[in-house]
Amino acid sequence: MNVDGTPIASTPVVIHRIDDNTDRTIVSGFDGAFSVSNLKPGRYEVKATKGELHSISATLDLAAQQDLKVDLALAASTTTNDISPAVAKKLEAMEAMEARMAARIEQLEAELSSKTVAEKPTTPALRGDLVATATKDPSQIPIIAGTLQKPDLSKAVASAAGPDGQDAKGQPAPAAPAPPAVDNQTPFAFGDFTWLNGTPRNKDVVFDSPFFTPEVRFDTHYMEDFNQPIDHTIVGATESFRSGEVQIEQISVGGDFHWQNVRGRVLYMDGLFATTTPRNDASSATASYPGNTGGVGQWDLQNAYKYVSEAYGGYHFNVQHGLNVDAGIFVSYIGLFSYYNFDNWTYQPSYVSSNTPWFFNGVRVQWFPTNKLKIEPWFINGWQSYAKFNGHPGLGGQLLWEPKEWFKLVANQYGYGEDNLGLPHTQRIHTDDSIEVRYYNNPESTGLSKMAFSLTGDAGGQYGGGLCATCGPSAGKESFVGWMLYDRMWFHKDLFGLTLGGGEMSNWGRYLTLLPPIDGASAASGTPYFTELPGQRAHMWDSTITLQYMPKQYITWWAEVGYRHSDVPYFAGRGGVTPPGGNNGLAQYYTCLNGTSAGTANLAGAQAACGGAGDVWFPDLRRSESKASVGVMVKF
Repeated sequence: MNVDGTPIASTPVVIHRIDDNTDRTIVSGFDGAFSVSNLKPGRYEVKATKGELHSISATLDLAAQQDLKVDLALAASTTTNDISPAVAKKLEAMEAMEARMAARIEQLEAELSSKTVAEKPTTPALRGDLVATATKDPSQIPIIAGTLQKPDLSKAVASAAGPDGQDAKGQPAPAAPAPPAVDNQTPFAFGDFTWLNGTPRNKDVVFDSPFFTPEVRFDTHYMEDFNQPIDHTIVGATESFRSGEVQIEQISVGGDFHWQNVRGRVLYMDGLFATTTPRNDASSATASYPGNTGGVGQWDLQNAYKYVSEAYGGYHFNVQHGLNVDAGIFVSYIGLFSYYNFDNWTYQPSYVSSNTPWFFNGVRVQWFPTNKLKIEPWFINGWQSYAKFNGHPGLGGQLLWEPKEWFKLVANQYGYGEDNLGLPHTQRIHTDDSIEVRYYNNPESTGLSKMAFSLTGDAGGQYGGGLCATCGPSAGKESFVGWMLYDRMWFHKDLFGLTLGGGEMSNWGRYLTLLPPIDGASAASGTPYFTELPGQRAHMWDSTITLQYMPKQYITWWAEVGYRHSDVPYFAGRGGVTPPGGNNGLAQYYTCLNGTSAGTANLAGAQAACGGAGDVWFPDLRRSESKASVGVMVKF
């Protein structure tokens, strides 16, 4: 534009990046305005020229995710001798201000470069926009070296003042905005751990208040089991239940309450989880479950808790970096993977995760002696049990150590509990330990942006009452060993995620192997078609490939293919695991071909009761399973 403020159309503008000595040239519109997008962060010089008219170069520092505005005024070249005394005085003041600004920028850059990686704030996205327009008010344009210029310094260094703390007009200069402070008090707040498997990747809270922070989750999928079970039933998984159908796995609404150190959390649960999770608990009472031979005493605990995944109240003590004491139902995080699929790298975890607890009923203490360490002891009813089986409660705990943003170590330990009906003198001991390492991180890359892996190892056993955990193969052996390994890659600024991995489990006694739901069998009822007797082995392995598309931090679209194998028939085949006419309500007994119960768990007795050896129904169990799945998960 001219010095009188009128715009000059079709003016060439050169944007020169000082860092790499590159130029971009654009032409302003009819109104003299122009804009440039997708500039890299750095220092730029912007200058306009048209004929005999020139603007002075405006020097700007463009930060990531920043928009800057610059006004360029064109005038004929002039010298200081042609400038009035008032203009010359203003020129000198602006030159002094520019020199102090450059010195201040160099000082800040030196201070930032001296900080350690842990002290620096998380690197923002490396993208910025430079928007330049023509001003309508020439009185707002300072005069520099005979030309007119008005750079927008509001997002540059605001403290470009001299040593006396005054600006060019002798007024107190505003202080420079301080870089974001690193929170070294709140546990694990010093880094960004949203990359971790088993951790929500939400960086922002949609809504919050001093009293309540809500949480909402939806999880819907479609699965295709290539064994094509006629009853659509998928066997032996904690996330896969129905084949060839669109199903809602989880519908959860709840959140966290917090006021004057008093805390509480509730997350209600519906969908398939409300049925499939409680069936793995053999401790609940029998009142509403015909054929349920398990259970401890009265009151229907399954219906009391089945629609709740978390519910506890407690208190926060201001001790060191925090001390929480909570009582109720809380998630266990044994097995690394989160109970909630949105938080995980894959949808179906391996056996080490699926066959260890998702929840505990009891009391926990979370002690944070440093901002990088959590020590969490548990006093609980037992191994994923609403009730206590025998005379001993379960004891255990978790140690979580995250010394760096790229590393996590978690160790879960369990013992003392007597977790078997009919075996009051048998105790369980179990260790579950995992590490996660992020070994590559370039979050703004449009190619490969992150890489990480997780490794988990489990070992445990039951002993006492005639059982042994460390003995050789025998009729009384009850031991569990397993592992799982996953490698995760993120692409295009973390827009896509690709995970490859799997694991293995060897379970003598099958005491942690998920019971197939044959004729509606649960952990409490058991089934004669897949017995879980001491000394019986179940050796299984699996592998998965999972692709996730994450356009926003609140949603994940995903696709997964997987293969699972067992050394004994275990997975549902074409014939399915549902008897003719549907479940008869007596899952603990054999079933006849006509759908009625044989009334006995003895095969010879069942053959006699059903009319002959060929008249007993058997489920179609296979040694392997291939499955493809797609779905969408939402978390606010």
